[in-house]
Amino acid sequence: MGVIDIEDTGLLSDRIRNALTDAISSGELAPGTMLDEQQLADRYGASRTPVREALRQLATSGMVEVRPRRGVIVRHVTAEEVMDMFETMAEIEAVCVRLATYRITPLERSRLLRIHEASEAAVEAGDVDAYDALNREFHEAIYRAAHNDFLADQAIAVRTRLNAFRRMQLRQDQRLASSRAEHDAVMRAIAEGDGDTAARRMRAHMLNAASALDSYIAHQDAALTILKKD
Repeated sequence: MGVIDIEDTGLLSDRIRNALTDAISSGELAPGTMLDEQQLADRYGASRTPVREALRQLATSGMVEVRPRRGVIVRHVTAEEVMDMFETMAEIEAVCVRLATYRITPLERSRLLRIHEASEAAVEAGDVDAYDALNREFHEAIYRAAHNDFLADQAIAVRTRLNAFRRMQLRQDQRLASSRAEHDAVMRAIAEGDGDTAARRMRAHMLNAASALDSYIAHQDAALTILKKD
């Protein structure tokens, strides 16, 4: 985990959150590791305020846990938790894209297409940060295109809780390319005006993401078991 350039664009807390997410997903920060605000601030060349916000976001997602008198520690996330969260998100996103298929405006369709096209370069470069940001834009554009503000707000709330886990699954082998191909299939269904197919493909897209993350968790569990034996 290196120092983050505070002159970069975007919120510093988001960049620290992403760096911590990557450190947790790589196993550098194993479950049970205590996270000290000042040590993290020193490591990232930042003040404690953005570090505190990054930890708050990770606590909301369930990746870390705040324990009385022990501070913040990395949680061990189970496969069951992941599947429950992604199953819920899959259904919400399926409803959003089905409605969006019938309600999307030409301007919204154009913007969605621009986001999708921009993601190709991120996939080719293997740039997880860029793809992660565009992936979030893509899905949120669909929520808004459903033209149901309450549904969009609920989708964003659940997605916010899943952000760290959705980022983690993007680091699995070939997941960037697979994710974009799944987006492409959803886009084709929207273009054809087939809301049911768009919903079915979006649901499959989310469950594929859950499967990729489940594979990661199983790998991490196996590694932890070996370490404990040693």
